[in-house]
Amino acid sequence: MSKVQSHDSVNRFLLLWRYEPKDLFEEIKANINLIGGTLSGDDTVIDKPHSDPKITELIGYYYSGRHHRAVKGIQLITLYYTDVSLKSVPVNYRIYNKQDGKTKNDYLREMIVEVLNWGLKPKTMTTDAWYSSQENLKLLKNKQLGFLTGVAKNRSCSVDGKTFTQVQSLEIPESGLIVYLKNVGQVKVFRRSFKNETYRYYIMYTPEKDALSSISRAEFA
Repeated sequence: MSKVQSHDSVNRFLLLWRYEPKDLFEEIKANINLIGGTLSGDDTVIDKPHSDPKITELIGYYYSGRHHRAVKGIQLITLYYTDVSLKSVPVNYRIYNKQDGKTKNDYLREMIVEVLNWGLKPKTMTTDAWYSSQENLKLLKNKQLGFLTGVAKNRSCSVDGKTFTQVQSLEIPESGLIVYLKNVGQVKVFRRSFKNETYRYYIMYTPEKDALSSISRAEFA
């Protein structure tokens, strides 16, 4: 088959079939254990340095963790699922489109609700600090999901539920500290030290009653 014929075949295939995120889930669901695993939300930028953003609506300038700066490309938000046997697969996705008028957090919440409606029954969810918004964490709690997320060092929390301060101002022992995260509720906060910065902060939550105190440093690690 010539290159021209091959290109035409691909175009015909794409025109005839419209694939949606649920098609991805339907393709992989038979190969994973749908119960008790871990959801993970993340995003990446697919570099498109030579494309014209004025021509392609999906192309824009997005911060890239790989380049540590804003680059021109397509932003892909993905939900991964790791089942209890540690098999990890993507189960939902969105391509960021500014014309939708939505944020990455809006997309993530949509994707979580979708996979739950499709029959996935995870136990917990992990994200970085970008996705630890109040709305996201409240959704996870309402869906009876545990979570482990990064949080910004200036996130407001309280030990006694009355006096709130920034998480970076807390004395956090190695074993973690149970706090009230403002407008979210009780969580357990941990911190880790890194070479290029003093600390990063993380919170854990489990929906089981009185289970926060039993979360250990080993489980956090």
